[in-house]
Amino acid sequence: MGETRPTCSRQGRVWLVIGIVLGALVIDQAIKLYIATHFALGESHAVFSWFWICYIENNGMAFGIEWFSKLALTLFRLLAVGLLGWYAHMLIHKPETKTGFLATIAFIIAGALGNIIDCVFYGKLFGYAGWFYGRVVDMFYFPLIHNSAGDVIFFRPVFNFADSCITCAVAVIVLFYMKEVNKDDGQKTATLKDEGQK
Repeated sequence: MGETRPTCSRQGRVWLVIGIVLGALVIDQAIKLYIATHFALGESHAVFSWFWICYIENNGMAFGIEWFSKLALTLFRLLAVGLLGWYAHMLIHKPETKTGFLATIAFIIAGALGNIIDCVFYGKLFGYAGWFYGRVVDMFYFPLIHNSAGDVIFFRPVFNFADSCITCAVAVIVLFYMKEVNKDDGQKTATLKDEGQK
């Protein structure tokens, strides 16, 4: 009986990661495809005074930031997802891994994959570019704070569900799971020291 528990627990963590990634991806792509097929580019609608649906597309990172070329950014995202997948695999096989921490990693993977799908496929799907040169679909806009002239001073970026998955997961890690990150770093440092002494 003692040997069965870790196996079941490990299987549960595997299904947790798969469920979060697939669930978040379905939600993200469903929203994006609906917006892309039912809204004109640049079209916006107010849901509340502080929440708008605005259809825009961007070539860059989360919230429309553009630091790298399109292809380089897509390849970087693919590499990052691969590394995060490997990290999640390592966490799954550690019985002491906290479920919440593993869930945040799964949400980050899902968010990155959601935007990768846009970059890889949307150019071909909607007929405006080749593979790997699609644009990321954004739609959520929260003009929460205005100045006296009525201009928005917070929050200006338009973003999507995938961006939210990444941002919220990182915030949760910073607030609640930094010990887990530091613990992994400490274990790696100790391992390197042991290997150096050998």
